[in-house]
Amino acid sequence: MNRKPVHLAVYDTLADWETGHATAHLARAGHEIRTVGPSTSPVRSIGGLRVQPDLALEDLRPEDSALLILPGADLWDTSDDLAPFARTARAFLDAGVPVAAICGATAGLAREGLLDDRDHTGAVSFYLAATGYAGGGRYVEADAVTDAGLVTAGPTEPVAFAREILRLLGVHEGEVLDAWYRLFHDSDAAAYGVLEKAGAL
Repeated sequence: MNRKPVHLAVYDTLADWETGHATAHLARAGHEIRTVGPSTSPVRSIGGLRVQPDLALEDLRPEDSALLILPGADLWDTSDDLAPFARTARAFLDAGVPVAAICGATAGLAREGLLDDRDHTGAVSFYLAATGYAGGGRYVEADAVTDAGLVTAGPTEPVAFAREILRLLGVHEGEVLDAWYRLFHDSDAAAYGVLEKAGAL
């Protein structure tokens, strides 16, 4: 199957733990994962991992991608360095290509106005309210939310974040998706058999 790649944004201070479930299981399902940085210079995660981006943000086009994933990072809250990624998210959504944002990236999208008219979640409501955005009335107390092509989640919900992404891209659905979530989020051993029978491990 000829699929467009999934693009994972990488930048200094990115939160290592937030996107691993999503990217690993997308890759196992046959999706190519390509990293996109502010440039092609290496970046370092919060955990000290050195990542060499596959391409620079300026070379990323929505029509060449299946999804843009934006992890959290200290830089979302300490500078405007990552604002270009939020603007790229707008271009993706305008083009009908989905975006998934977790933790601090949700604040970046709030500042860009992308949460004003979509149901969304994040770390806590007052964290997003501090951005001055106009979407407070659309905040949902949930582990992860998908609305109008945009997935959002807080930093403690990487498995729920991945669940929404896997559903969005049609990797798993129905009983199998539910079992995947129960296995990786709840350590429910009974879910393993469902996944094994479906060939989804």
